Amino acid sequence: MTNKKPTVIDMFCGCGGLSRGFMDAGYEVLLGIDNNKDALDSFKANHDGATAMNGNLFEGSTILQMASLANNRQVDLIIGGPPCQGFSLTGKREEDDERNTLFKSMVNAVAFFQPKAFVLENVPGLATLYNGKAKDAIIKEFADLGYTVNDQILYAPDYGVPQIRKRLFIVGLLNGEKFEFPERILTPKNYITSGDAISDLHDFIDDLGSEVSTYESAPQSKYQKLMRKNATYLFNHVGTKHTELVIDVISHVPEGGNHKDLPAGVGDSRKFNEAWTRYHRNKPSKTIDTGHRNHFHYQFNRVPSVRENARLQSFPDDFRFYGNKTQQYRQVGNAVPPLLGYHLGLQLKKYLYSDGEK
Repeated sequence: MTNKKPTVIDMFCGCGGLSRGFMDAGYEVLLGIDNNKDALDSFKANHDGATAMNGNLFEGSTILQMASLANNRQVDLIIGGPPCQGFSLTGKREEDDERNTLFKSMVNAVAFFQPKAFVLENVPGLATLYNGKAKDAIIKEFADLGYTVNDQILYAPDYGVPQIRKRLFIVGLLNGEKFEFPERILTPKNYITSGDAISDLHDFIDDLGSEVSTYESAPQSKYQKLMRKNATYLFNHVGTKHTELVIDVISHVPEGGNHKDLPAGVGDSRKFNEAWTRYHRNKPSKTIDTGHRNHFHYQFNRVPSVRENARLQSFPDDFRFYGNKTQQYRQVGNAVPPLLGYHLGLQLKKYLYSDGEK
């Protein structure tokens, strides 16, 4: 049996949530490409020596640079989440839409490297854009390269992520097989909850914490043990200092409630769908976004820390985020939950080797 790890390039990697999941599933991440320096700093620090490339994916020459930085090694898998909003199917596709060029860069990379498989992830809305024609056009681009393509929307809580989040995954295999997506491992009755995820992290009642700290209590759930498994220190668990007015508004929101539960005249400055939302300790959290002003801790009158959001996204505690706090929140919110990548990676391994290689 071979000990060879499948090799991965992560395009549009951000801090690398998806590729960290694949890494934890036994893949070797060679390279991540993005144009955000802070996100690349986080990627580089958390992917076992993978190269972080600050690249312009609008440029065709980038692919040759990618090959060079990957030491011209064989690439088994290309993953990424390119913006796919640049489709106009009312006639010709809008060739001048830059976002369309970004999508094409992933097609071009797959054409160049000829990996055994690719994984493209995106928002679920892509599946129904133009009555599904946008997704069909994307699939055709890869099918024309010789890939058998399958797609499915995955619901994060089904795979152990303590957060309500849906993502569309499009997976292609070069060997002609059709990829079967991993079966769910949990059902609604045993989803991981917000309390399961973050109840062990200290509360900031007396202080705001620091970028590097130590645990103040033992893990209180299997999920917390999993998150803490490889961690010696606690990173990015820093509180936010709120005004008395904001604390007062938050205090009026019951557990699991939102702006609709506020008394008349309270919190009127921000009353939209996700505003003033408090998590519920016995349910998965709402979808983590790229900001940090709309959601609140299920018990305390404050926003979650970067680490708490990272836990809700299934980032293990040894994953450290770099950049200022705003950048850290953005990296967490933009990421694909690593546990989703992990379960996809385990399933995809079954297809990547021929019988003689296993």
